[in-house]
Amino acid sequence: MDSLITLLVVLALAFVALSVFLSFVPLGLWISALAANVRVGILTLVGMRLRRVPPSKIINPLIKAVKAGIDVDANKLEAHYLAGGNVDRVVNALIAAHRAAIPLEFERAAAIDLAGRDVLQAVQMSVNPRVIETPVVAGVAQDGIELKAKARVTVRANIDRLVGGAGEETIIARVGEGIVTTIGSAVSHKNVLENPDSISRTVLSKGLDAGTAFEIVSIDIADVDVGANIGARLMADQAEAEKRVAQAKAEERRAAAVATEQEMKARVQEMRAKVVEAEAQVPEAMAVALKDGKLGVMDYYNMLNIQADTGMRQTIGGGSQRTTDAPGGAPTK
Repeated sequence: MDSLITLLVVLALAFVALSVFLSFVPLGLWISALAANVRVGILTLVGMRLRRVPPSKIINPLIKAVKAGIDVDANKLEAHYLAGGNVDRVVNALIAAHRAAIPLEFERAAAIDLAGRDVLQAVQMSVNPRVIETPVVAGVAQDGIELKAKARVTVRANIDRLVGGAGEETIIARVGEGIVTTIGSAVSHKNVLENPDSISRTVLSKGLDAGTAFEIVSIDIADVDVGANIGARLMADQAEAEKRVAQAKAEERRAAAVATEQEMKARVQEMRAKVVEAEAQVPEAMAVALKDGKLGVMDYYNMLNIQADTGMRQTIGGGSQRTTDAPGGAPTK
């Protein structure tokens, strides 16, 4: 009875030890690699476990690459995984490039993947170009008519410039700039409407894909619409602005004239005040003259006669009459 219990305990321990061994050592994955003619040692798989690298993340892509006829080192795959790359996507991109006869090395594919770009999608775009549709771009011809154009840009990924090359936003911005320049250089908007392909030829000849991760295959103008008459609007705005300036200057001149008129009135009032003041001093001066004997009585009466005669003549002639209420008094109208 004791020997049976001991046997059961031994078998249980052996089962536990085997389970731990199989969970730590991917024996099934090693057998799959051998069946696929991929030479990888069991100790290599154990080392991956110790380095916290899932062996399936390395061995399965390695099997796929060997079956596709691509020579890839397991150490490079493991290093790419440890660097934060997607090993399976890189291997798929290498297989796709190999099938399409596109030269692509593992180091470049790994660099593209680590740069944050989808290397598999880039290879697919090299085989099957992608169409990028630009937003509506507005330009003004020399005759002042606005044209709104929309273009479709067919691009192919340039694998050699994927690392450090500009993206789709740069392509769209450059194409939009080329459309605006082409429309702006047209003498009449009718020329652009008659030959919209002139935009495509002009923009395509500028080499807009320089420094980008793409190669422009073609630029096609999808739609051209006539917008507003910008020239007429600018002329109307200019005329309105000139009108406001003229009104402001006229108001300034009117204000200056009013100020001058007020100043002249003030001077006239001042002169009148001085005349009244001087006339108020006449009786006193005449009294002094009579007292000192410088003015005789007959001279005084002759002066009054002259004043009366002058007033009568002014009345007959329609002029204003000036009379004196008293000898030497202030004149009144």
